[in-house]
Amino acid sequence: MSTTAPTAVETVLEVSNLGVDFWVDGEYYPAAVGLDYRVKRGEVLAIVGESGSGKSSSSMALLGLLPPTARVTGSIQLLGRELAGLDNRSLRHVRGNQIAVIFQEPMTALNPVYTIGFQIVETLRTHYDMTPAAAKERAIELLEKVDMPDPRTAFNKYPHQLSGGQRQRAMIAQSISCDPVLLIADEPTTALDVTVQAEILELLRSLRTRLDSAIVLITHDMGVVADLADSIMVMKDGVAVEQGTALDIFQRPQHPYTQSLLASVPHLGLEISESGTSRPSPSTAATPVLSFQDVSIEYPKRGRVPAFLAAADIDLEVYPGEIVGLVGESGSGKTTLGRAAVGLLPITSGTLISAGIDISTAGPKELRPLRRRAGIVFQDPGSSLNPRMPIGESIGEPLLLAGEAEGKELDKRVQELLSSVELPTSYRNRYPHELSGGQRQRVGIARALALAPELLIADEPTSALDVSVQARFLDLLQELQQKLQFACLFISHDLAVVDMLAHRIAVMHRGRLVEQGTRDEILRSPKEAYTQRLIAAVPLPDPVAQRERRESRRAGL
Repeated sequence: MSTTAPTAVETVLEVSNLGVDFWVDGEYYPAAVGLDYRVKRGEVLAIVGESGSGKSSSSMALLGLLPPTARVTGSIQLLGRELAGLDNRSLRHVRGNQIAVIFQEPMTALNPVYTIGFQIVETLRTHYDMTPAAAKERAIELLEKVDMPDPRTAFNKYPHQLSGGQRQRAMIAQSISCDPVLLIADEPTTALDVTVQAEILELLRSLRTRLDSAIVLITHDMGVVADLADSIMVMKDGVAVEQGTALDIFQRPQHPYTQSLLASVPHLGLEISESGTSRPSPSTAATPVLSFQDVSIEYPKRGRVPAFLAAADIDLEVYPGEIVGLVGESGSGKTTLGRAAVGLLPITSGTLISAGIDISTAGPKELRPLRRRAGIVFQDPGSSLNPRMPIGESIGEPLLLAGEAEGKELDKRVQELLSSVELPTSYRNRYPHELSGGQRQRVGIARALALAPELLIADEPTSALDVSVQARFLDLLQELQQKLQFACLFISHDLAVVDMLAHRIAVMHRGRLVEQGTRDEILRSPKEAYTQRLIAAVPLPDPVAQRERRESRRAGL
């Protein structure tokens, strides 16, 4: 007994021969096949692989969070207790208390009719005997821990009133509220800018150390993996093709798929060092497709939430055939500018011209042509797709409403668009909930490009894509952009992606543009202290280099 007891305590999660199948169109399709892994106390296991490879499905199976069409086989043991086959009542005591989940899409995981504070308080009072006042103070303390701006105000806000990164922070605060022994982090930093991402990773690291918790990290960001993971499991088509320590996988990958995955990872500054020349920017002699002139945007007062200025004194232009990267912290106003550019938000002052239409003075009737000339890829594909509409209809709807195609011609165009974003044409009859987060994002991209717009607003279009698909999508976007010569405002927190794609970069901080210039001026020789801090926080996809950077940051160097 004495020889086996330490192992039982040390191993938090042990998964044996785990299989997940989904019943679709009269037969079972495998999402995960024969998975075997274990996670010990204080260990971080990163599960990486393409979107749709079974990363999230196999992890949601641990808590019985799959739809009724799913079938789960194999053994799942938490601290020696078998979870497979447990009834819902027993699982409810495990969920949130012993095992917590940070979901991939906070907008769909958070309840839209309750405030952020209410949802965190509800979690605390479900598992602990706490008074409402004590639970509120603990909730505010948790929001402070995840660096939520003005936590006491955020406590009373609804999910739609927060930015994507702020929603993710609220989700993380709720997940860690009960100090779980196992934390499943499904893309925990997807919507976060690099400075907050560094703080969240430090938070997860301290949680692991303080509670000796185990973490299963599901991500496509290899910089995050290098920063946090002790061991890595690489998945493809539902099968674990390679497992090992983080150092072994990064430095000595054995499987061809792992090698191609690591080769697809964008590295900040790599392209310029290889080519030695900057990508030429399109001519600025032409009339800009998108022009902000001294624009300010204010959100009106709603209930207990006061009015606030989301963007002020914005001067920004995007020319035909040009990609301008817009970077900055979550909540800095990036998405606000993108939505205003397509007429989804009114401006308070200044002049905003988009695809030849002066949005500043246009009414609903004058804005109608803009719907055909401008497309937008939303940050959160789960909430931007109609859950009752098959994805083929979602993609074809703009073409049908614009009178561009119908009948067989519409079917053909939908198939071409699905192929262009590397989704099987058979997926056209599937609903959004039947797709992974990355696959839903690709549907959103196909829909935005359906009418070949003059202006494309891309709001974090690669945030839910794994690195291999991301690399192919960026190539596709460049090809389409060179062919169609549309202007693109590319909003992203991934500076390596912006470096690879953009001609010019604008940096936003607290509702103002603090710096603009070519990608070399901004990323290689930034003048503003905020831009320098932003670049220094980018995680490096190399465990050794990232550890050195992290230690230097801690030492204040």
